[in-house]
Amino acid sequence: MNESVAVPPHLNAGAPAPLRIARRKPRTARVGLFGVGHHTYWDQFPGLKDEMYAKMDTLVRKVAATGVTVTNFGLVDTAKAAYALVPQLKAADLDLIFCDMVTYATSATFGIIIRSLDIPIVLVALQPLAALDYARATTHMQLANDDFCSVPEFTGVAIRMGRRPPEVILGTLDGDAAAEAELVEWCEIAMALHDVKRARIGHFGHPIEHMLDMQTDQTALTAAFGCHIVQTEADDLLRFEREVTDAEIHGKRAEILGLFDTPDPKSDPLTRKLTEEDLQTAARVAVALDKFIAHHAIDGLAYYYEGEPGSALRTLVTNLIVGNSLLTAAGFPMCGESDLKTCLAMLIMDRLGIGGSFAEFHPVDFKEGFVLVGHDGPHHINIAAGKPVLRSLIKYHGKPGRGASVEFKIKEGPITMLSVGVTAQGKFKFIIAEGESVHGPIPATGNTNTRGFFRPDVRTFLKRWVAEGPTHHFALGIGHRAQALRRIGEALGIETVIIDLEK
Repeated sequence: MNESVAVPPHLNAGAPAPLRIARRKPRTARVGLFGVGHHTYWDQFPGLKDEMYAKMDTLVRKVAATGVTVTNFGLVDTAKAAYALVPQLKAADLDLIFCDMVTYATSATFGIIIRSLDIPIVLVALQPLAALDYARATTHMQLANDDFCSVPEFTGVAIRMGRRPPEVILGTLDGDAAAEAELVEWCEIAMALHDVKRARIGHFGHPIEHMLDMQTDQTALTAAFGCHIVQTEADDLLRFEREVTDAEIHGKRAEILGLFDTPDPKSDPLTRKLTEEDLQTAARVAVALDKFIAHHAIDGLAYYYEGEPGSALRTLVTNLIVGNSLLTAAGFPMCGESDLKTCLAMLIMDRLGIGGSFAEFHPVDFKEGFVLVGHDGPHHINIAAGKPVLRSLIKYHGKPGRGASVEFKIKEGPITMLSVGVTAQGKFKFIIAEGESVHGPIPATGNTNTRGFFRPDVRTFLKRWVAEGPTHHFALGIGHRAQALRRIGEALGIETVIIDLEK
């Protein structure tokens, strides 16, 4: 039997809170902002226009604080100004636009804009005062807080222009936690849209032969999402593996041992304590994978390849789990079984800041009313509950090869799932659900597993889930973010359904 790896004392299982993997590339998006008003007010109410600009400046600061790049296009107060703004908005290549409803404005300041653009536009109605000082109220005070007044007019005109009614952030300009959270969420949605539309997703190999739901038209992915699929070769990994140095392997080993526990095996005879050989192989392959990602300038990877039995290529392609899990947590979703659709779902979740692990359903616990949710890798380590585990497996069930495998459950609390299915008409479909990660043990099999609880009960939920036509894989993240995913689906023009958990 292979020698088990000796873990340095300062990296042992008794170490404190787990380390987390830093994002290699910052999340970003291009967000535009313009305000609307009524030009006749400015001469009637001296100082009002300056107050409107001050309100816009406050909103710009709040949006910029989320990490996006903000362009302030100024105040639109006539139809002529709206028409002049359209080419500027188009030229800016924006991911999201906030329309700041600083006071009443006629819908001519908005109609041509909503008609001309095909990106999300959110109406922001944040008034300075939580309530008017009624004893001292003036028309000027009312107009300075009339942020909601023209919202019905704008949404109605959007519908007449053949567009969905824009969503609305409603509240006060300062001290409104709900409104602040909505602003942040929309900026995260912009980050997801920014990256999924520009993503370069690497691919090599093929789906497992009999997984018909994995088959994906790559041109259709570009048409629906905007991403480009970069065709690579598994042999590229061999080429980069030859460039790996002992120093690089040593550094990667230290990183791995700092992030993972390496416990003794439990009940599963396929598992072993992490061996020196498996750690060395995982570290070497992870370094080669880093070089592969950099060379192809890709933002993620979907892969499945078996290679010739006993070959160096088989050893390499069957030992990607650890390196891919490190990359997934660093913002590069890596997806096994050649699942390009789920790779994009994982990317979207990552850009929302909620993780995105590769997952499927495992056995149902009818006694306690949950279903195990997980996979054999790769996984988003940053959403693990506690320190993730590495085990050596003497075989991978259903696949060739052996080696180090990642095991953990995700944080207890709210969870969200996103599967990208395909309809009979060849169109993509988002299937979304929310649930809870509940406390309790998981099988010590070297795979991730989370106890997923879903309303109204696990039996009913699973029947409703499969009835919507998902793939058997999905991305699993933390938090309840179904509405954010719905908005992303709508922005991309993709049919979206959220499983009703209450009926």
